[in-house]
Amino acid sequence: MGASRTTTMTIAEVEDFAFRILRDNGLAAHQAGPIARAMAVTEAAGSQSHGLYRLIGYVGSIRSGRVNALAQPQFERIAGSFMRVDGDNGFAPPAHAVGVKALIDAAETNGIAALALTNCYHFSALWHDLDPIVSAGLACWAFTIGQCIVAPHGGTRRLMGTNPIAFGWPREDRRPFVFDFATSSVARGEIELMSRAGKTLPQGWGVDASGQPTLDPEAALAGALLPFGGYKGSALSMMVELLAGPMIGEPTSRQAAAFDNGDGGPPIGGELLIAMSPAVFNTGLAKNWQRQAEGFFADARTQPGIRLPSDRRHAARQRSEADGISVPNTLLDELRKLSLADDLRSVPAMKAGPEAI
Repeated sequence: MGASRTTTMTIAEVEDFAFRILRDNGLAAHQAGPIARAMAVTEAAGSQSHGLYRLIGYVGSIRSGRVNALAQPQFERIAGSFMRVDGDNGFAPPAHAVGVKALIDAAETNGIAALALTNCYHFSALWHDLDPIVSAGLACWAFTIGQCIVAPHGGTRRLMGTNPIAFGWPREDRRPFVFDFATSSVARGEIELMSRAGKTLPQGWGVDASGQPTLDPEAALAGALLPFGGYKGSALSMMVELLAGPMIGEPTSRQAAAFDNGDGGPPIGGELLIAMSPAVFNTGLAKNWQRQAEGFFADARTQPGIRLPSDRRHAARQRSEADGISVPNTLLDELRKLSLADDLRSVPAMKAGPEAI
């Protein structure tokens, strides 16, 4: 039997591991806490491209000095139900933590509210940003740009980011309905993980630097990814550029690329969150919005083989809570080298996973 290929960690252990590495690299505790929590939750949900792997980019941006490691996000109410948090050139999760409660309160009172996160660096999963909003009984959207790596439909040169869209719908006594997907053929992080694993890309995901179709992840990362669904995905990506860029006073993906210093971290940019209250919209109406929605989901479930968006993540989270999270030892070893603390660099395996044959 060979050495174990994975280490099993609890969600709390993953969060603590990430927090300690971020703090050891000089990130303030109020910045490191929300980031570490986001990585632990996404890792537990099976979203490895936004889990511990992201520590490499976070640390890169901290060490390069591009990100303000001591950032103090500032909340501002612009007008009525429209709010903004200036991230102070820090990371997005702490800015989100400062403004999300006010967004929820405003939507519950007025029926709809919007929160702009500005002057910050977004590197986490959008569905995680929606969790507290949808858990409060609100429908919600989130939009953000990404690293400029996507060519528009019919083009071969980078113009847009991966530009994800997320939507959440609350469900009484059930886990919420949430989807989160890049408007590119696939998220950039997935391409990076495929490259690390030595895998090839499906046809139509990317082009190389000369604009020719490629199945090589590294060639696509050097060239451009393509939108999903042809012109439809391309149009949605352009919509996100406008909503998360000019709409809230932030740069487009291409403009943000001018500030990239190659440290491997996220681009400067913004995020727009919108929350709506079904309860407020249904005030005075005889119809029950929850019963109607659940009837729709029940109708969908009658079709064999159907899986609702977020089913996979919910199931993965349950498995992680019961059995722990299996993290590749190669990744853990790489991440431990990011730490300057001897106790973390030499931390033993928590619980050995399946052994290599």
